Amino acid sequence: MKKRDFKVMNNENKRLIEKPVSSDHVFDGRLLQVYVDEVQLPDGSNSTRDWIKHPGASAVVPVFEDGTIMLLKQFRYPPRKIFIEVPAGKLDSGEPPIITAKRELLEETGVECEFMENAGSFFPAIGYADEEIHVFVAWGLKMKEKNSDDDEFVINHRVHFSEALQMIETGEIDDGKTICSLIKAYQWWLRHKPFEVEFDIKKKDQIED
Repeated sequence: MKKRDFKVMNNENKRLIEKPVSSDHVFDGRLLQVYVDEVQLPDGSNSTRDWIKHPGASAVVPVFEDGTIMLLKQFRYPPRKIFIEVPAGKLDSGEPPIITAKRELLEETGVECEFMENAGSFFPAIGYADEEIHVFVAWGLKMKEKNSDDDEFVINHRVHFSEALQMIETGEIDDGKTICSLIKAYQWWLRHKPFEVEFDIKKKDQIED
């Protein structure tokens, strides 16, 4: 792209920016902070924005040598249903995302990894929250003992990587965090290939621990 094109793009971006005028902290929760902000729109008029401040999170796709990955089954209260998810958890204050990822992987699944690499990040709820989720791929896995939080009830759910991708298409996996994490991990794996995983397998037997 030419330098002039960058300037045009920058000028276009400037015409999209909303500027904060004031901010009212309306709710102080254990996890979430809720704000109502007054903003100035690009045309100079004012409006309000309700938004949630989130500490951010890490998600992990742990890949075994046989091409299976460890997912979780967990009940989520807001939609009142059980989801199949990647291991994930919020960042503690000042904590590097990779440390969060290793901790959550071990605590939630009992899996310890020798290798872990960043596969990118994404923003799952840009309309109302600033949350950023960092995605990691893990391998060199060993099963250890789970150490879940007292209020956390999860079941390990081990499937082939290729089957997990198919489960997105069928709707069996419908958690947005898990969909994005699996796709990013898949793209990372195709580029880097720590070891071969067969992705064109039509059906693998499901393994549950």
